[in-house]
Amino acid sequence: MNKRRGRFVVLEGPDKCGKSTQAGLLVRLLRRLGISFLHTREPGGTRLAEAIRGVLLDCKFPVDPLAELFLYEASRAQHTREKILPALQRGTWVLCERYSLATLAYQGYARRLPLPMVRTLDRIATGGLRPDLTVVLDIPESEFAGRDRSRKLDRLEREPRRFRRLVREGYRRLARKEPRCVLLDGSQGLAQVHQEIARLVERLRP
Repeated sequence: MNKRRGRFVVLEGPDKCGKSTQAGLLVRLLRRLGISFLHTREPGGTRLAEAIRGVLLDCKFPVDPLAELFLYEASRAQHTREKILPALQRGTWVLCERYSLATLAYQGYARRLPLPMVRTLDRIATGGLRPDLTVVLDIPESEFAGRDRSRKLDRLEREPRRFRRLVREGYRRLARKEPRCVLLDGSQGLAQVHQEIARLVERLRP
């Protein structure tokens, strides 16, 4: 890639940790800074990936853990090649809600699929692409029930408390050892969390 490659920023964390809210605030910051960016999400981001998202989150479909992993990685492969890589190559920043770390936390730690297998499939799907910055918003599992009651829960949000605890623990472990990954307390006030994310993002500017 050329020297003008865009920056790849990912917001991660358990369900209802505040990713989308913080992504919206970060979008406003990038606009103020005059940075060209693509705001996207996973699973999703392309027509095919959004269709896969619909299947993955629909409560009508029971999904085997291994099939679930392949669906996520299929979505990511399409998303990466159709949207993320072209944007980065033309110098556009990419802000994505979830990426590879989510699969390691959900399908690896919570579903108990072998982590080496998950990493191998993900490396194939992404072509080895890694974010320049991953911010993991950490919230206690006890806060799940009190956040955003305005919509119905999707298939993964309906998983039992034990599953959510495993997801959180997976994220916390991964954040401590993955490169360019920062763990933030997502239970702080919105403004404080945003300020911390903003400081991290501004360090990526040339």
